[in-house]
Amino acid sequence: MSGKVVYDFPSRDDLKGFFNKFKKFTFLIVLLVILAIIGLGSFYTITEQEEAVVTTFGKAKAVTESGLHLKIPIIQQVHRVDTTIKGFPIGYEEASGRTIENEAVMITRDFNFVNVDFFVEYQVSDPIKFLYSSSDPVAILKNIAQSNIRSIVGSYDVDSVITSGKYEIQSKIKEEILENLLEHDIGLTLVNITIQDSEPPTEEVMEAFKSVETAKQGKDTAINNANKYRNEKLPQALAEVDKILQQAESTKTKRINEAQAEVARFNEMYDEYLKYPLITRERMYYETMEDILPSLKVLIDSGGSEVSKLLPLEPLMEGGNN
Repeated sequence: MSGKVVYDFPSRDDLKGFFNKFKKFTFLIVLLVILAIIGLGSFYTITEQEEAVVTTFGKAKAVTESGLHLKIPIIQQVHRVDTTIKGFPIGYEEASGRTIENEAVMITRDFNFVNVDFFVEYQVSDPIKFLYSSSDPVAILKNIAQSNIRSIVGSYDVDSVITSGKYEIQSKIKEEILENLLEHDIGLTLVNITIQDSEPPTEEVMEAFKSVETAKQGKDTAINNANKYRNEKLPQALAEVDKILQQAESTKTKRINEAQAEVARFNEMYDEYLKYPLITRERMYYETMEDILPSLKVLIDSGGSEVSKLLPLEPLMEGGNN
């Protein structure tokens, strides 16, 4: 042995065969990967809370049925849109509850300031318009809501905003927002908007409003008591008036009857007087004296003459006492 190492190099044919096998193997792997990608990319799933928008060469089509769907890989693109009801606050931070003054502070019709917090609930109504009609449809909805909130709150007095007018204000704001959304057509619809809280911006103003509310309650109590008193006294007064009118009518009838009787009597006497003047005068004189004399105290004074005098006794006695 000479001790030399002999290397057995592969021939050119061997190397060529090896590279051909490697190319085939690589091609097979690439082909399998492509087929896997194509196979997996040919299907997509939509849940019940979603809708999909499928674009083919830029043309969009909405898919609303939930479940498994087919698509053309690479050519068709699928964008899923969440159609559940969502919401956002206006005037405060939802996580911390901190007031956002530039959103919450508003001025009312009677030039008072008030803090009002709202919560807006919305839902996607058209996924294609939601994706492509604007870059940020939720921001547009928020701007529309804020604009209408300030406009409508500004048309009410502060007392209505804080107490009695909340439901009416919510209803009007909702109507205006829905009209504006139809005009903008951004694929969103308003589900509801509610006033979370409304209060004066300072403690002093809050105390003043409490005092006003207390005074209003006192006013209502006084009005109710007055109405109760009126309802109690009015029937009594009406009954009293009716009684007085009946008495007056009775007195009127009595007086008329008496007057008519006196007239009839006078006419009878006058008729008799025309027939027998002397006798009638004497009779009238005696009848009058019969009525007067029993109530008089008189003194008969002949004075020694043939003519007797009838002197009233009481005036004479009073003169003597004086």
